[in-house]
Order: sequence, then C-alpha cells, then structure tokens
Amino acid sequence: MLDALEPQHRLDRIAQGDQDALAALFVDYRPRLRRMVELRLDRRLKGRIDPSDILQDAYFDVAARATEYAARADMPFLLWLRLVTGQKLAELHRRHLTTEKRSVAKEVPQVEAMTLAAELCDSLTSASRAAMKAELRQAVAKVLESMEPLDREILALRHFEELTNQEVAQTLGLSKSAASNRYVRALMRLKRALLDVTDWST
Repeated sequence: MLDALEPQHRLDRIAQGDQDALAALFVDYRPRLRRMVELRLDRRLKGRIDPSDILQDAYFDVAARATEYAARADMPFLLWLRLVTGQKLAELHRRHLTTEKRSVAKEVPQVEAMTLAAELCDSLTSASRAAMKAELRQAVAKVLESMEPLDREILALRHFEELTNQEVAQTLGLSKSAASNRYVRALMRLKRALLDVTDWST
C-alpha cells in the first residue's frame, strides 16, 4: 500500500534505481525522521550523538534497500523510512549502551516517559512558570510510567511524530479501532493528570 500523498512516478523511478528521486523523497521526510530520532535517542547519548549522523547512516541503508522496497511497497514510504531509521537508532543504542531492549514498534526504540513528559509540558506551559512546569513534568511522567509502553507509543506517534491513526495502527500492528481506542483512553488519563496539577482555565 502506498501513501496517498506519494507521487507514484517517484516510487516508479526509485524502483528503477533513480537515486535522485530517492534523495528527494528522503529530504521531504527528513524533518519528521529527525523528530523521531530526537524523541527516541537515549538521554545518556544526547550531546554525544548528533541526530544528523544517524539520519545519514539511515540514508545509506535506505539507498541500499530502496529498489527492494519499491518492488513490493508493502507499507507507506514514510513508515518504511521510519522503520529503517529506527533500526539504525536501535543499533546505536545497543552499541553504546550494551542494551538489548526491544520496542513494540519493530525495533524502533521506545520514547522514555520522562522525555515524553518534558515534550508535553514544554508545549503546554511558558518558560516563566518554571516551578509549575517542574511539578507538572513530574506528575505527567508518573502517569506515563504507569501506562503500558504501547499506550505511550501511541501518544508519541500521534502528537509528536504526527502520524495518522491508520499509520499508527500499521506501525504497531493494531487494528484502526484498537489504535484509536487506546489513544483516547491514554489521552483521557493524561488530561486528568494535567488537571490535577494546574488550572488550565487561567
């Protein structure tokens, strides 16, 4: 299945080995792939590993496997790019952190609860309310840590990677209804936690 927004002729060119078409599509999706890497890069490696280097390594893998992908195109191009990039990130984690953690998302490292909490709180509060932000971050992190990893993934995929419900379902191997239901339940839990900490009406 191809992404509805994907120009078919560009994938046809990729199937024929056109590296320019491949590079153009990768550039189109690079900001979203970088966002995924920044969210999922282990905090112990931030400052030591440049996300741009991970994306460069991922592109080499993409280029080597692009003709094979284009011949079958069994997932949207964005999700395939995300999978390949996530696999490179997982390899880096294993190499530097000697961890064998696997994610629910086909080898793509999971978002840590504290990282997701920080992203959520930074988007909801102003820098001038530092004390409230710290309290809020701790409360949100506590709720996120109590969730199943799959539910945290759904929140991250929907809110920060901006995948559609269909893309989330395909990424995580769920039905569309299951992905939607889990997202709604996780979002409601998160909203209740936010309301417990601060009054959003002010």
